[in-house]
Amino acid sequence: MSIIITIILYLGFDFVLPLKDDFSVFQQFIKAFFVVALVEEFSKYIIVRYFAQPRLAFNEPYDGIMYAVMVSMGFAATENIMYVIQGGTEVAVLRAFTAVPAHATFGILMGYFMGKAKFSSNRIKLNLAGLGLAIFFHGAYDFFLFIKFIPGIWVGAFVSLIIGILLSRKAIKKHQERSHFKSL
Repeated sequence: MSIIITIILYLGFDFVLPLKDDFSVFQQFIKAFFVVALVEEFSKYIIVRYFAQPRLAFNEPYDGIMYAVMVSMGFAATENIMYVIQGGTEVAVLRAFTAVPAHATFGILMGYFMGKAKFSSNRIKLNLAGLGLAIFFHGAYDFFLFIKFIPGIWVGAFVSLIIGILLSRKAIKKHQERSHFKSL
């Protein structure tokens, strides 16, 4: 479902804001943060926010991470199939060690705040904080990968991914420590 939302939003962005200059840092910034990251993370957010978060089974903050990661992994699997069909085995191996952990990380960061939001009076603020953080890390990751005309800048993608992973580990640990299922 998030893939369908993403495709519809991509088509809308491409119609309204065609970004054709691959050698413009500004256009790559817009593409990374406002087209790819915003569209993909918003499509995942919609599913978690309106399908998972209202459910009774979403009964502790850690569930935000679980649901957001599951939506993210479904999205990543579908996206990876499309990229692998185009690029082959080399693309499959590269994406398995980069894009899959990246999407999981974005999901954890979003889900951490969405889990807090479910049990807070600041629901809107926390939900949007999770969405914003996921967009920020996704945008940073893609931005450094999109700028192919500056040698070595791709390292920034891995730096942002590593920072995201470290924050994700901390988020998981915090929600696990507070889980009412911890002692089971």
